[in-house]
Amino acid sequence: MPSAEQDRSSDGGRLRLGVVADPGLPSKIAEAIGAQRLEALLPQRVTDTVQWHVQVAHEELPLDEDGTLPLLDEAARRMPESEWDLLVYLTDLPRALDGPPVVADLSTRNGVALISLPAIGGLRLRRHVTETLLYLVRRMYRPEGGEQRESARAAAAAQAVARSRRGRLLRRPGEWASPVREEHAPQADIDTSLVLIGMRGRARLLFGMVRNNRPWRLVPHLASATAAAAATAAFGIFYSSIWNMADALAPARLALITVLAISAMVAWLLFYNHLWDPPAGSRNRQEAVLYNASTLLTLTIGVSCMYMLLYVAALGTAFVVIDSSYLSSQLSHPADAFSYAKLVWLATSMGIVAGALGSSLDTEEAVRQATYSARERERQARRRSPDKKGN
Repeated sequence: MPSAEQDRSSDGGRLRLGVVADPGLPSKIAEAIGAQRLEALLPQRVTDTVQWHVQVAHEELPLDEDGTLPLLDEAARRMPESEWDLLVYLTDLPRALDGPPVVADLSTRNGVALISLPAIGGLRLRRHVTETLLYLVRRMYRPEGGEQRESARAAAAAQAVARSRRGRLLRRPGEWASPVREEHAPQADIDTSLVLIGMRGRARLLFGMVRNNRPWRLVPHLASATAAAAATAAFGIFYSSIWNMADALAPARLALITVLAISAMVAWLLFYNHLWDPPAGSRNRQEAVLYNASTLLTLTIGVSCMYMLLYVAALGTAFVVIDSSYLSSQLSHPADAFSYAKLVWLATSMGIVAGALGSSLDTEEAVRQATYSARERERQARRRSPDKKGN
């Protein structure tokens, strides 16, 4: 890709920034940030010596044969076509899972950067993406004649990285609060990568991957499982033997039954629909562990959301349908709110177990769409394709 350094101060002091986002969550974040907001922030946070023009676009870059984004190749096509001086791409594809997780890649020479949303985390996503984007643009911006200053700054940054690798005690005290570090990228045309360090960094990436999967979508997408769970819970509410059984159970035992019911449905969805990601070799074991952990957490949160919604609906139904005097006569003691809560508690747990079986009527593709983002489904399809070809 030819260098874009010469053109960044041309066009009468006008700089054009393109923000391209994957469909789905990245596009929603890009739209929420907005071109007008960026045009207002860039003079404050980068430079006010040029006129900024920002364009937000939505485009899904195809993965290459290694399952990674050919960012520079696509930028070489997209930037001249759209007359952009700088380009930042937002993706929901996790980066470098076999090493330190990558928050962003930066090529100052080409004026191109990539932000990986899962590594940003799951809280205050729009704010953190905005801050990361502004930081990357500030690093990419080079006024005319500033190449030597940029080279000196890059050399100083490389020396700081080398020193930090030789001894942890050389870090500044404030750096302990953040798991993000700058490291020299191994790719030829990438100057710097922002990476997550240590267990906190891995936890942040895992949380971001789960957030990117949007586990709350499980309830509306799994129609058969939800219907089976609701029908069974309703049966429990109207069946008096369930009332007596729930009344005789201690809260600790009911809590255990809840855990077992949720675990049963999670395990059924995980293995029946082949969502477990076996490592393809020792090199990919760490990557497989992270993907499986995100799948397990996504399903657990999704099924827990289903449980809570079902419990609230069933509790309201129980209060409306079951007369308190009739319930008291069946339980042989005065019925109170806790009596209703316990019978609905057991009925909901029964419903979740039935929902696991009901999910068998949903196709595997429907379950994957409910569990994963589009990029993750693409990654899994690429992983499965060699096996299919070999059959």
